[in-house]
Amino acid sequence: MSLLEIKNLKKHFDVGGKSFFGKKNKVHAVDNVSLVLKKHETLGIVGESGCGKSTLGRTILKLIEPSAGEIHYNGEDITHFPPRQMNPLRKKMQMIFQDPYASLNPRMSVNRIINEPLAVHNLSNSKTERDQRVDELLEMVGLPRTAKKKYPAEFSGGQRQRIMIARILATEPELVIADEAVSALDVSIQSQILNLISELREMLGTSYIFISHDLGVVKFISDRIAVMYLGTIVESAPSDVLYRNPLHPYSKSLLSSIPGVKRKRARKRYLLKGDVPSLVSIPEGCRFHTRCPEASEICRRFEPESVFVERDHSVMCHLYSNSGDQP
Repeated sequence: MSLLEIKNLKKHFDVGGKSFFGKKNKVHAVDNVSLVLKKHETLGIVGESGCGKSTLGRTILKLIEPSAGEIHYNGEDITHFPPRQMNPLRKKMQMIFQDPYASLNPRMSVNRIINEPLAVHNLSNSKTERDQRVDELLEMVGLPRTAKKKYPAEFSGGQRQRIMIARILATEPELVIADEAVSALDVSIQSQILNLISELREMLGTSYIFISHDLGVVKFISDRIAVMYLGTIVESAPSDVLYRNPLHPYSKSLLSSIPGVKRKRARKRYLLKGDVPSLVSIPEGCRFHTRCPEASEICRRFEPESVFVERDHSVMCHLYSNSGDQP
């Protein structure tokens, strides 16, 4: 059963000015994205910086309003929910932000930081009960109870991210979106946080959307992976399937850039040409054709549709346009 379903989701930002043809300039940050997240599942979203991953996460949680499309949570269409209707859902939908140094109020003690969501959502009956809950949450994320008397500046980046996770878990969320949650941390600390997230998922049954530019990190933690390019999903498959048999040229290029993967599997090296196009000016036809080593004339003229080449494995590429049926 699905926890979250988004259909043809779009988020465009006006940036001022007009194009040569007189149209208003817009950043197509999220452009016609459709995804399903099952209960107790972790979905990885991977792509280069600037492809719209973070905007997608924020739009799903309605931290920013979508321009078009639908967001269904537990079978309910929440796309047009005003803030008052969203408030009861906030405790069930949480986000881990990228920068653990900017995510915590430096003037608040750890006790106050974790206490705050308990008080805001009326999740405890007394201060004593809240303090006991703080102790439990700190223990859950591997920090001593004495940490609650300290301030964020007294902790390392990894410890701050643990504090942030404890704060999020205070509301017992069903959905957590982790936006580059380990990218600002040292490699040794990254593995600790990833292991913590995996353990908590098993313990609490939380569903995750894990956003990252690092395919190695995403593979470690994800059940399924969606590859994002210029605001849209170009390939989606179970994690092991995508690593074993990537179909979209962009997915192949990302995988071939991981140290050790190419040598181990004798995989063809995909060297992309040119720079990532601007989200203000999306190329005509397939948006990847300006960098694709396999582009043909049809790629320059027509945008491909997403097709299923096998169960749970979809790709948006003309090379496979006749290989399966659309869902």
